[in-house]
Amino acid sequence: MSAESNSPENIRNVAIVAHVDHGKTTLVDQLLKQGGAFRENQVVEERAMDSMDQERERGITIKSKNTSVRWQGGVINIVDTPGHADFGGEVERVMQMVDGVLLVVDSYEGPQAQTRFVLKKALEAGLKPVVFVNKVDRPNARPMEVHDMVLELFLDLDATEEQFNAPFLYGSARDGYAMNHPDEDRNDMVPLFEAFQKFIPAPEVDPDADFTMLISNIDWSDYVGRIAIGKILSGSVKIGDQVWRLSQENPPQRGKISKIFEYLALGTNETDIGYAGHIVGLAGFEDAEIGETVALDKEAKAVSFNEIDPPTVQMFFSVNDGPYAGTEGDRVTSREIRDRLIREARTNISIKVEDTDEGGVFRVSARGAMQVAVVVETMRREGFEVLVSRPTVIKKRIEGKLMEPYETAYVEVPDDSVGGIVQSLATRKGKVEAMSTRNGRTNIEAVIPTRGLIGFEFELLNLTKGEGIMSHLFLEYRPDSGDIRTRTTGTLVSMEKGESMSYSLTNIETRGRLFVGPWEKVYEGIIIGENPRMDDLPVNPTKAKHVTNDSDSGYQILSRPGD
Repeated sequence: MSAESNSPENIRNVAIVAHVDHGKTTLVDQLLKQGGAFRENQVVEERAMDSMDQERERGITIKSKNTSVRWQGGVINIVDTPGHADFGGEVERVMQMVDGVLLVVDSYEGPQAQTRFVLKKALEAGLKPVVFVNKVDRPNARPMEVHDMVLELFLDLDATEEQFNAPFLYGSARDGYAMNHPDEDRNDMVPLFEAFQKFIPAPEVDPDADFTMLISNIDWSDYVGRIAIGKILSGSVKIGDQVWRLSQENPPQRGKISKIFEYLALGTNETDIGYAGHIVGLAGFEDAEIGETVALDKEAKAVSFNEIDPPTVQMFFSVNDGPYAGTEGDRVTSREIRDRLIREARTNISIKVEDTDEGGVFRVSARGAMQVAVVVETMRREGFEVLVSRPTVIKKRIEGKLMEPYETAYVEVPDDSVGGIVQSLATRKGKVEAMSTRNGRTNIEAVIPTRGLIGFEFELLNLTKGEGIMSHLFLEYRPDSGDIRTRTTGTLVSMEKGESMSYSLTNIETRGRLFVGPWEKVYEGIIIGENPRMDDLPVNPTKAKHVTNDSDSGYQILSRPGD
């Protein structure tokens, strides 16, 4: 990297934020491609920044990731963030690593639930926004209406005058063009690169002071171990430097820089020195934590780290003690499970792991059920076997009153499904606050206890034949709403251990909806289906059709006259 590009005034640190599926990861792909990060003949997958298997399978971003683009002698460091509310902790911690934010909004859907959340965090951090209205090529696009809707959102979130006057660009991340106005020629992403340089401020750092860096993210390498990622706030750091890890709670810990990484395209480059204003990764720490400060001076003051929103849902993990324990994984002990959960909590600060009074049982608190589901699936793929409880909300006692978390739910459904959805929300103690209809679809905004949202997504898909869309944001703690009965059906429970048989499943299917097929392993107590009645019904899915000796012998026995 040239000395000129190392100058702070030539650096731009930008986080890209959006509601889920509004196209920000595709936009990052285009910025990398048009910024020259790839060779002309290099084959690059779509959504290349979504490197985790589950990100590709689920179609969402789960972990924030760093990359950078060289543009006209400068460096644009880009952080791609998740768009799903359950992974909001990834967004919150990134805000202290950047100096501006690119807000991506769909030109038809406009600002959605997570748009409000990520923008609120960016504005509170004092970041200067640039708005990109994406998918202007889609049918029914309404870019100028969306422009006005975003400005209304700025007002609702108490944006400063400078933030309210954010520049707007329009374009298509998929087709790779950006425009300052929807009527301009559709060529390339140059207007967006120019907006970064013109409107995103350079990092406010002191190149001549002693080195300091706030750890905003943690990565892991099989070769060098733990990597602390953050923006260098002052000075510079070299390989071999003796540094100190500082925190508000613990005494200073000494370390030595063994590697320095810069982020470029889809990978990292090793470098000998990191300069003020750049986002870098530092290796040489065994126990570095998000929120700590790395400094050259032991007496330096630790940089304050913004508190993130608290978890609202908890689940219990425990050792698999079922009849088939140890048959699907090789990591089955409580110690292995505990160590893996603690390692997860170190890199994901919105997850909390606690021991319980029961041996081998651990309480995991998170933002939402999907966040825990991702952890469970990751562990399963790594060879862990665990039992997981049903999610429950975290209640608090405030001023003597039992309080529970409430959320604002945003639901979009076909018009003919509105009645069933409103009734379902009411059953779950939800209260509809607003409703609007457009092009055959109805948008519903409701305030509902977090408990009421558990399992609602599956009901939404059933009631709308798969066409319903839902997102939600934490609102506040309110008095406990009492009993919520979300289940209107019972279960079909196996009373035998063995393999399920087609013969028995055919008979059981008349009593309800099955969750298992033939030749699957079942055991006593496992739920194999849903019973339309309220009761839980014991069944035997392992029963096979008995073959008589007569039919098995191959002879046909004729009946005699008079018999």
